[in-house]
Parts: sequence; C-alpha cells; structure tokens
Amino acid sequence: MNLYFRLFWLLLWQVRRCKRIGFLDTSKIKYRTMPSDCDINFHLTNSRYAAFMDLARTYMMAEMGVLKRLIKLKWMPIVNASEFTYIRDIKPFEIFTIESKIVGWDEKYFYIEQRFITERGLHCIVHVRGVFIAKRQQIPITKVIKTVGFTGKTPTLPPEVIKWISFLNLKKAVNMA
Repeated sequence: MNLYFRLFWLLLWQVRRCKRIGFLDTSKIKYRTMPSDCDINFHLTNSRYAAFMDLARTYMMAEMGVLKRLIKLKWMPIVNASEFTYIRDIKPFEIFTIESKIVGWDEKYFYIEQRFITERGLHCIVHVRGVFIAKRQQIPITKVIKTVGFTGKTPTLPPEVIKWISFLNLKKAVNMA
C-alpha cells in the first residue's frame, strides 16, 4: 500500500516540481526505506527494488518533459527484461537515491541503467530493457525517438549491456527450440 502513496506523491507533487533533464541525462530521485519495505532480514526486500525502479523511471520521463505527451498518446512503457546486481543491503530508514538513465537502444528495445546509492556507496545496479506499446502494438523505436524530440547521435551501448543482450538471445533460443 505504501507504494500507492509514493506513486500519488510522485504524480501529484514531485512531477510538478521536477527539474528538466536531457534525454540521455541522469535522473535522480530520493526515497527512505520504511520498515514495510523490508524483509525478515531487516533490509530492503528484493521485490521493492523493482517497484522503486518503476517510480524512478516515471520520474525520469517527467524530468525529460515527455511523460504528459506519452500519456496523451496512450503509450505504455513495458519492461521486457531486467538484470540485478546486488552489492550491499539498504537498511530500514536509510535514505537512498535511484539514478536512472537511458544508456541506448537498438532496433527494438530501450536500455536503461538504474543505480541505488546511499551515503555508504553503491548498493545495486540494474539494467532494464523495455518498449512502448499502444493498442497491443509495439511502437517502433524510431517513432518514439522522433516523438520525444531527440535529435542527437545514438549512444553506443555499454559492453555489459551488449553481453546481457547476447545472454538474453541465447536464453530465448535455447528455451524456444
């Protein structure tokens, strides 16, 4: 339930007061770990990372100035795959920042990197692969890029993302045979 309150707070308050960033810039949003976010080990539970990341990506789109436009078009962001690397735990009541940025795209997917950081350092790095859909159809990446007004050069995907894409392709090939 507390994530609904955080979502309402994000949409009603934070989005209206966010700074503007470029399409490839890093978005930063802070949260505090509440006891209800923790598991029996008294740290942020794994499922909450993904939930907080959803909020952070929504905030990132607002900072880019594209959230309202995408909502008007009824384009929905969909996560296709994600991979998490946990480094250290986040304790109850600890303040953490989620840094989110688009690291690139290919002919089908966007790739986003999200990092969880506290005063103690880096806690988790996550890569997310996603698309936008409308009326059950995927929106072509070229159309999304044009709609958000990005005219710069397509960034080169980081080596770890390229390896991850290869792994995802292998996984699909093995399991779809």
